Amino acid sequence: MANLEPDLLGALRRAATDAADDGIEFFVNGGWRSREYQEQLRREAVSKYGSEQEAARWVATPDTSAHVSGDAVDIGPSDATAWLSKHGARYGLCQIYRNEPWHYELRPDAVEHGCPPMYADPSQDPRMRR
Repeated sequence: MANLEPDLLGALRRAATDAADDGIEFFVNGGWRSREYQEQLRREAVSKYGSEQEAARWVATPDTSAHVSGDAVDIGPSDATAWLSKHGARYGLCQIYRNEPWHYELRPDAVEHGCPPMYADPSQDPRMRR
């Protein structure tokens, strides 16, 4: 959890504590990533999916990844993501992409207004077009 944005880390810790009261344990399967590691993941996705366009549905570039900036976490197992799906807005933790139920980012306005609508996948996110 090194290099995560402090507000994200705080929200995640509060949510994990409350989830534990419900018998749910969070695991951060992915947090901050170096630019080099993000590029490696992107290249692997291009190889796996056969094109840059298809890979972009799953892996952002180092310049656009919220993981590289410390603004995203990947959570597991599935009972933890189910708990966050139901309760995450209370902490400002929102699932951003419909195809990635494990990927959460901090959206402080969600505490009062609920999480924003999800993008189908990262290729639909305007932030990925920088």
